[in-house]
Amino acid sequence: MFTSADSISPADLGAVAEEHGFESLFFPDHTHVPLGNGTSGYSGHDVPTYYRTVFDPVVAMSCAAQATSTIKVGTAVCLVTQRDPIILAKQVATIDQLSSGRVLFGVGAGWNDEEMRNHGADPAGRFRLLRERVEAMTAIWSQEEAAYHGKLVDFDPLWSWPKPVQRPRPPVLVGGGGPEVLRRVVTFGDGWMPFRAGTDQVGDNLSGRREDFEDVLEHRIRKLRILAAEAGRGPLPVTLFNGCPHRAALDRYRDMGVDRVVFWLPTDEYGETVETVEALARLVQ
Repeated sequence: MFTSADSISPADLGAVAEEHGFESLFFPDHTHVPLGNGTSGYSGHDVPTYYRTVFDPVVAMSCAAQATSTIKVGTAVCLVTQRDPIILAKQVATIDQLSSGRVLFGVGAGWNDEEMRNHGADPAGRFRLLRERVEAMTAIWSQEEAAYHGKLVDFDPLWSWPKPVQRPRPPVLVGGGGPEVLRRVVTFGDGWMPFRAGTDQVGDNLSGRREDFEDVLEHRIRKLRILAAEAGRGPLPVTLFNGCPHRAALDRYRDMGVDRVVFWLPTDEYGETVETVEALARLVQ
């Protein structure tokens, strides 16, 4: 959910989701929305209001973690290209410690060029920057004296604590659907987080029919298994973001190899959110 000052709080959302038996809860990331020049496309004039008002995901995860005891808390996705990796490594490790090892770290390179530039990141190099920052954070999490020397990220040996509970790091779920995403997953990720378009809700009149994207998803899951095996890695889990909230669709996702489905929750107040979570809980029983 894009939690905000106008929605249910992250703490209450975490408690409600945990009470209804959900395994994990994810928060999205946008530090700001550039106004742009008003032309159609990726300017701030085109995105929904909840993109502008969303809480910081690191803070939201911390609130949800402290209000719960079993549900996992994650980012879907953290725009690592727009964050300092040394600071972010400490933030994520701190939440993993405070939550007793419940962090799922979804990462992405971002899509809004203006937003990236405002953080000093070159959109043309965002995928390399994503990889190097994830690798640098992994070094900080897994080594007592960590150093990293890349083209875009470079630092000499340093000390940084706490280390995460999960070793060597919280699971890194690489988001995206581009042509090279599977190779990025195998190279520096612990799982893949593809995205399904749309904002369908459990109360909508959904047919549950197979959607066009599912053929591509099924093919790419098979391809991911092949690439992982060729790289000497075990099966890498797939977390589908914004899955269709229909029983038939969920059954198909399971059969094609999806390990986790993340549902889209509207940015609503407490009462409306509880009703949505209850309906989703009935769906997945």
